[in-house]
Amino acid sequence: MQQQIETERLTNDLIIPRIIQGLMIVLLMAQVLICLSFGEQLQNPLGETQRIFIRSILYLLAIIAFPMTNLIRHIQLRLNETMPFTGTTPRLIAKKRYQWTTTLSLCLIGIINIFGFTLFILGDGYNTLYIFSGLSALGMILYRPKLSEYIRIIDRLESKEEHRA
Repeated sequence: MQQQIETERLTNDLIIPRIIQGLMIVLLMAQVLICLSFGEQLQNPLGETQRIFIRSILYLLAIIAFPMTNLIRHIQLRLNETMPFTGTTPRLIAKKRYQWTTTLSLCLIGIINIFGFTLFILGDGYNTLYIFSGLSALGMILYRPKLSEYIRIIDRLESKEEHRA
């Protein structure tokens, strides 16, 4: 019973990162709906050659964004566990650090959605918009706030504090 209460408390600590994730997904869907509703009015077509060049660059950046976001997240998670702290509880520090980590990961992967919107404005079709939006949504699911990561950070910070005392 005590463990269930503690798990619920820890889950409640992740409300803000989950709200941020939800808002980003809502923004993604709103952007697609806006493009579907006002498609041709929004578009300001570029020449085909310029658009292909920009599309190629943005696809490359999107492909690079996934491993880079994963690397940055991995580094941040390790720093969350190892960086020293003073004046507060390990749980509060873990909560703040993990919120920052998840928010940054979601924002980095959310940029991919902007790529699709930009290409759509420049005259690309709906397929490009859907591909970039889908990639962004996939990233938001992959880099969502995870209770196991949060608990690991708290455990490591608490064990670090015990060794200090």
